[in-house]
Amino acid sequence: MDSATHVSLGLEKVSNITAPSNTSTQLDNLGWLHTAFCANLLVNIIQLSKSSIEFDLIGIDASIANALRRIMIAELPTVAIEHVYIWINTSLVQDEVLAQRLGLIPILCDPERVEWRNTNNGPNDANTIVFKLSAACDRIRTAPVNETEPARLFTKPALCSGDILFAPKGDQPTRFPTPPKPVFTDIVIAKLRPGQEVVCEMHCEKGIGRDHAKWSPVATASYRLLPAIEIIHPIPSMLCEQFANCFPDGVIRIDQDSRGMRTASVQNARLDTVSREVLRHPLLADKVRLGRKRDHFIFNIESVGQYVPQVLLTGAIRLFKDKLLRCRLAASNIRGRTF
Repeated sequence: MDSATHVSLGLEKVSNITAPSNTSTQLDNLGWLHTAFCANLLVNIIQLSKSSIEFDLIGIDASIANALRRIMIAELPTVAIEHVYIWINTSLVQDEVLAQRLGLIPILCDPERVEWRNTNNGPNDANTIVFKLSAACDRIRTAPVNETEPARLFTKPALCSGDILFAPKGDQPTRFPTPPKPVFTDIVIAKLRPGQEVVCEMHCEKGIGRDHAKWSPVATASYRLLPAIEIIHPIPSMLCEQFANCFPDGVIRIDQDSRGMRTASVQNARLDTVSREVLRHPLLADKVRLGRKRDHFIFNIESVGQYVPQVLLTGAIRLFKDKLLRCRLAASNIRGRTF
């Protein structure tokens, strides 16, 4: 296992954490090589669903991988409820709790069609999206006397996110071909009982997760290095089963020949959780070498719903490029200056 490309895992320590720069394929005597970086860079989508994506990002440094992860969480803009004007609230939920719950409901709205609002401009149809909510609960007079199901007893047993309705202003009907709405319609905001009512108006603004978590389009964003398992000495037939049990299912494959002798091989190291259990057994510890590939990152991203999962990565890359361009411009402006 090459120490230049892999992190080594021992029973109680981790070594070769940082790659030596003189062995990197992306460096020469003059510095970083753009062509080598592009040749080694690879993105593989492993799994994709409506709400999550798993992909491999290969050939980059950990600092870049973490920067992309942080941008996804904190800097991709979305639209969320910022101000709540409560006219009537006779439910059991206090006004401030109700406002907080409404603010955390993800809103499906294209942020590119909404302008940023700052201290210099007030709310208008370009930077503010308005929603209205009005619901009251009453008893169903025709319900049986012995009925216990709230849905059959009350006209509105629960106030849900689906009750939030878009109230267009100005040119918003033409600017939003698809009206903004909550991502999910079944989020329970408050339970209502006869005589209780909620009437309020909500103003949405464009923001980023760095200012508040309600603007973050990512539910979870994590990565891990690809596990590496190298069998350096053949595993004895009588120890193959024990060896396989040291890893999660599917990591080790056991084959049996015509003589009944068993052999162990690595089937899918990706499934390994790197528990290092095999290193605890004296008869097996010297027959295997564990590590992680330093430049192979397995990303798992779950979208809240404002973006489809595959757009989160491309959006983060676009913002990352903008940051690098600003840094380059700033560096060129201060070149030659003394401080």
